[in-house]
Amino acid sequence: VQLQASGGGLVQPGDSLTLSCSASGRTTGLAGMAWFREVPGKEREFVAARSWSGLSQYYADSVRGRFVISRDESTKMTYLQIRKLEADDTAVYYCAANTGAGVNWYRTAYEYWGKGTLVTVSS
Repeated sequence: VQLQASGGGLVQPGDSLTLSCSASGRTTGLAGMAWFREVPGKEREFVAARSWSGLSQYYADSVRGRFVISRDESTKMTYLQIRKLEADDTAVYYCAANTGAGVNWYRTAYEYWGKGTLVTVSS
């Protein structure tokens, strides 16, 4: 499975942004998709996860209410919609996938990772 994240950029506080993650290869066995983010000097942290079936989702407390994870079945794209961006949202965002754990907030639960996309929130 190959994942590719895109959509990052320089945005202003209060703006909205949608990140995309394309999945290719043997995607039929996937159970969960997630977004993580990483700031230099800090551990990669969980942001949001969604089961491949779409029946369950989970968000980190720090983003619940502002972030929405979704997926387009026809294109196998997973999205992360971010509203009311804050300076603390500045990070490299990674999408990840697993074949067994489903919705999970542990980084080690995901076998596949895409290259990150940088989001910079600054006025």
